[in-house]
Amino acid sequence: MSKVFRYFFIFFIISKCSLHDGGGFWTNEKDIRDDTSLFKSILEEKKLELKEFNPKYEIFLEKSKLSINKNSYLDNNDGYTLFNGSLEKKSKFHFSKIKNYQNFDPNLIFYKNRIIFFDNKGTILNFDENSKLIWKKNYYTKDEKKSAPLLSMTQIKDRLVITDNLGKIYVLNINNGEILWSKSNEAIFNSEVKVYDDKIFVVDTNNDLNCYSMISGEKIWMHITEKSFINSSKVLSIIIKDNIVVFNNSIGDIVAVNKDDGSLIWQISTQNSFDYDDIMNLKTSSLVADKDSVYFSNNKNQFFSVDLPSGTINWIQSINSDLKIGIAGKILFTISLDGYFFVIDKESGNILRITNLSDKNNKNKKKSNFPSGFIFNNVSAFISTNDGKLIIMEIKTGNINKVLKIDNGRISRPFAKGQKMYLIRDDSILKLD
Repeated sequence: MSKVFRYFFIFFIISKCSLHDGGGFWTNEKDIRDDTSLFKSILEEKKLELKEFNPKYEIFLEKSKLSINKNSYLDNNDGYTLFNGSLEKKSKFHFSKIKNYQNFDPNLIFYKNRIIFFDNKGTILNFDENSKLIWKKNYYTKDEKKSAPLLSMTQIKDRLVITDNLGKIYVLNINNGEILWSKSNEAIFNSEVKVYDDKIFVVDTNNDLNCYSMISGEKIWMHITEKSFINSSKVLSIIIKDNIVVFNNSIGDIVAVNKDDGSLIWQISTQNSFDYDDIMNLKTSSLVADKDSVYFSNNKNQFFSVDLPSGTINWIQSINSDLKIGIAGKILFTISLDGYFFVIDKESGNILRITNLSDKNNKNKKKSNFPSGFIFNNVSAFISTNDGKLIIMEIKTGNINKVLKIDNGRISRPFAKGQKMYLIRDDSILKLD
């Protein structure tokens, strides 16, 4: 081997390794490619009876009547955003690739001017909006790191609360990453984690809602629901409103309990099937609360509105979606898994408009692309897909204004902070501005 070739080979290996450093780094900003002219079929087209409906019906969202929901952390009603950035530049923060990312609903923590996420080994990364890494901490053993823990995180004041799919729950000082306490649960966790009134709420794979003390980490109570032989393929959801904790489990039950002692208020079952495959494949959207109602949908063609105080079903629509719902005043937004954007009257459940996001003239049936989530302002909806594209749709008409090629793989539901948008991949965070 010649010396020239040997030096070239060593340089290539070093460069390759640095691109996947667990500590991560931000790339330089690059222009975002506009793929609108190449937009043939972003979403999978299937032979369904579903068609566009009322395509000329226009939706007007008055900005003066909309506001950012201050309780979105507790009720998951966070679809509306003030984001109105140009989406012309992007940069990337790399970390080690997260395994089983396809079954995970990632969430970014925004704290002051900082952003917090984690990598494949459970290392928690805290960096500022200028891409400077402030601190990184890992509290897992060597064997636990090999298990590639998936973390659910939430932030309350200067505390960062973390649960994982290994059954650990712990709290860090968000300013320096130092651990304050750590506990282990018999069953592993598989839900969002919420904190309210110095209590931590999280659901485990036995379908039990656990309540821990935020101060000491001691378990206060546990509400037991029916166990399943299989774990949910999607992270379960929790909302807290009017001192009621509402959560879903892996067999399709929606349960409301008292936040103080876990006593049952009401429980409904959305699934009557005892078929193993039906239960195994069930995916329910995040629960979203607005005023006195709870909204959610699933991939079994069911969209529910449930009365929060009583558990009475207000209405059910036939919409196939496990994406988080958006709410704007009296209007609900959702996207079906086969690429139809629905506009729904919140009170009656009546469908006002259905827009097909895919190009109906496309003949390519090999595509298997689908939406991964959306947010919206008073003018546009920003819709991410599993093949790395961001669709900008005009809410008023349903017209697609632009399709941006962001990346090559699945990107998460968008997150907005100020006039910057963030999307998560299995090995990086993408920042757009």
